[in-house]
Amino acid sequence: MDTEAELPKRSTARHKCVACYKQFKRKDHLIEHMKISYHSVHQPKCAVCQKLFKSFESLREHLTGPLSKAHCSGIFSDRGCNLCMNSFDSPSSLIKHKEACSLSAPVPFEKTLSNAESQKKISGAIDEKRICRGPKAVAMDCEMVGGGSNGTLDLCARVCLVDEDENVIFHTYVQPQLPVTNYRYEVTGLTEEDIKNAMPLKEVKDKILEILNNGESTGRLMLDGGKARLLVGHGLEHDLDSLRMNYPDHMLRDTAKYRPLMKTNLVSHSLKYLTRTYLGYDIQSGVHDPYEDCVSVMRLYKRFRSQDHQVEEIGNQNPTGSFDSYKYKELEKMSPNELYQISKSDYRCWCLD
Repeated sequence: MDTEAELPKRSTARHKCVACYKQFKRKDHLIEHMKISYHSVHQPKCAVCQKLFKSFESLREHLTGPLSKAHCSGIFSDRGCNLCMNSFDSPSSLIKHKEACSLSAPVPFEKTLSNAESQKKISGAIDEKRICRGPKAVAMDCEMVGGGSNGTLDLCARVCLVDEDENVIFHTYVQPQLPVTNYRYEVTGLTEEDIKNAMPLKEVKDKILEILNNGESTGRLMLDGGKARLLVGHGLEHDLDSLRMNYPDHMLRDTAKYRPLMKTNLVSHSLKYLTRTYLGYDIQSGVHDPYEDCVSVMRLYKRFRSQDHQVEEIGNQNPTGSFDSYKYKELEKMSPNELYQISKSDYRCWCLD
């Protein structure tokens, strides 16, 4: 008797995630994967194979890393942009795109003005002509000097704000509330003379909040922002702490914490790295210029805000998943594509601003 013929054949069917292409032996494993992966149309995507990634760093490794996929890597090397990670129909289209995608470093703030103009611009006056009345974004950067017995306590000594058109709307030296024990001159370029008669910290905070709040009530600001302005920066929590200032989390756009721009282990990249990798130029090669940092972080924000995600196909307004609204038996009956359709991102994409 042929006993092998009588044995039931085991199913070799695999359950494949349509977003990241991982395969599972069991359907319940796929369901659990979808619950914790938060796949959505807002994740970085390979333009060749359409695979989704949690960060642009992972996408870059897929296309250009030592273990890159040969098919995708080959096409991307001919028709892909190393800055925005998009692919194009032809080499000529790529060349035309790179002319706009690769940016030049902003001219240092002091070099764009005469000495008298420079002193006026760093006087702490708000440039009313540069402030639009709409709820547009404002970028901010602070330069820190050292306080405390060993000079390691960060104290804000200079702050700059620019609008979306890279115009300075507020720029001033700041008088720290504690004695300065280390001016960190090699990095900040600041001396005792710069901050001796500088604007007090509280006055600086009030002026910045005046710009950001834009006349909006506190209740509306906390609810949905209203006509208040988005605040863009890198490491904003640190800057806000140094200014003794609070601003609602939903109004912050931080390049250090934006999920697609972080490392694969969810550690932040430096602004210097992000600028070189995604904008194509170097910053902070010597003394840090807060205007240069403001412009760079605003350019990063605008670049990723302009991404065209097909949000009409897969909604992502609510950053929480929706799997809990289905019974498990209902999820088991769904196809991999249907599971993806109800999956939502665990962060707010900037394309929704």
